[in-house]
Amino acid sequence: MNAVVIAVCLMLGLSLARVNIVIALTISALVAGLVGGMDLHQTVAAFNTGLGGGAQIALSYALLGAFAVALSHSGLTTVISNKVISLLGKEQNSTNNNRVRWVLLLTILAMAISSQNILPIHIAFIPILIPPLLHVMSKLKMDRRLVACVLTFGLVTTYMVLPVGFGGIFLYDILLTNLNSNDLQAVKAQVAPAMVIPALGMVFGLLVAIFISYRKPREYQEEQILAAEPEEGVNKRNIIIAAIAVVATLVVQLYTGSMIFGALIGFIVFSFSGALKHVADQDIFNQGVRMMANIGFIMISAAGFAAVIKGTGDVGSLVEMMNSAIGDNKALAAFLMLLVGLLITMGIGSSFSTIPIIAAIYVPLAISFGFSVEATIALVGTAAALGDAGSPASESTLGPTAGLNADGQHDHMKDSVIPTFIHYNIPLLVFGWIAAMVL
Repeated sequence: MNAVVIAVCLMLGLSLARVNIVIALTISALVAGLVGGMDLHQTVAAFNTGLGGGAQIALSYALLGAFAVALSHSGLTTVISNKVISLLGKEQNSTNNNRVRWVLLLTILAMAISSQNILPIHIAFIPILIPPLLHVMSKLKMDRRLVACVLTFGLVTTYMVLPVGFGGIFLYDILLTNLNSNDLQAVKAQVAPAMVIPALGMVFGLLVAIFISYRKPREYQEEQILAAEPEEGVNKRNIIIAAIAVVATLVVQLYTGSMIFGALIGFIVFSFSGALKHVADQDIFNQGVRMMANIGFIMISAAGFAAVIKGTGDVGSLVEMMNSAIGDNKALAAFLMLLVGLLITMGIGSSFSTIPIIAAIYVPLAISFGFSVEATIALVGTAAALGDAGSPASESTLGPTAGLNADGQHDHMKDSVIPTFIHYNIPLLVFGWIAAMVL
């Protein structure tokens, strides 16, 4: 009757049963606290304390939504969409469509990878870049579940193996620091190479999604896309202003490290330039907030849920229970450590936040079983990354949904969470176990 296991399973079960994720997270947090030995007042207090941790992300999403809607009304998104559509040519044929499909997928993948290091803007690009491309995806009859898998692959795999930008934060500032603070004595040169085998699991999952799972065409309603992303008339002055707003947003975000102020500056540029005089600023802001509000509330609720999970203290007892059941079986120990990591990360929704929790318990456990330094790095790193793809409360699934569901035709659970869970968590579990056994 471990509180972590019960809460995560309940949260996933309610979500799959079509209960709103915010409600599912709140109910599961309450159950976790009560099962974990906290009384009702302690549970509510822990949940309320944790809510503040998600407020910044929620506000970021709201302002990004407003900025994205402003961009769509400037005509810039129409230009982007038309440029890509022009690649289709006047003659529609399978060879040409397949070529454009690959160009589109590779472009989205490159942007997702770049958002973690070259331009470390994380998921901020998704609600801006993806909605105007929905027209193109519809004409290509591209399955949006494939696009969700491509985006999640770029967001997660990049920080797992490339020690630049967010990867540097994950591999060195968080993973290496927490491993060494628990007496592992690892060095920088060992970290990234140890994560290569687990990352190959992500590559395997992506290839399966592209060539097997989602290669067949899928129809979407063009009317709904046009309603959400109207094809505005192109005005050269407005395009220039939109380009200035994009650059200003990027510069301010990189300088301040805040998506909030970056999106705010971009929206202010639009407001004071007169580029949106044909649409009321207030209407655009409300549309943007409405588009992103659900994701913002999910992030806030997830922060409260994580606070309750930590407050129960059952993460440690879960690992101790696992340790007592393993005996001397090293292979079983590696598998169960990864499985528990999956449960914890799916509940918390962030691999970055999971490492400090599990490193303190996993490092001594791995040393006692005789795992090498590289194997221990792979175990803890993979255990944290597991669940980032496939968690209803993870930015790696919420981000893709924010862009792909702009017209209401992409369900968060069915089209983002479940596909990424199947294609990434299962291979990660297998390849992470292989890394632990061979390194």
